[in-house]
Amino acid sequence: MVSGSVVIAVRVKPGASRARVGGRHEGPHGPALVVAVTAPAVDGRATEAARVAVAGALGVRRAAVALKAGAASRDKLFTVAVPDSGAALDRLALLRDTGT
Repeated sequence: MVSGSVVIAVRVKPGASRARVGGRHEGPHGPALVVAVTAPAVDGRATEAARVAVAGALGVRRAAVALKAGAASRDKLFTVAVPDSGAALDRLALLRDTGT
C-alpha cells in the first residue's frame, strides 16, 4: 500500500561508460541526485534508463517512478510513490550527499 510520494530532482549524464547513481549537482530544481546512464540521449532512452536506475537505487518498483518534468533536459524531476517517504528521503540523502 502506497502512503505517499516524493519528488526527486535528478541530473542525468547520458552516454556514461558505466551506470552509476550517486553524487550531488546544484541544478535548477535545487540539489539533484546525479544518475549516470550508458544509454544515449536519443528518443528518451537516457530518461528511461535514469527512471529505472532511480527505482533500483531507492528500492522501489519501476512503476513507482514517473517523470514529472524535464523530458528533453538533463535536469529532471521524478515523482516516486513510496510506502515510507521518510526512508526514501533518507536513502536519497545518502546517495546524493555521499555518492554511495
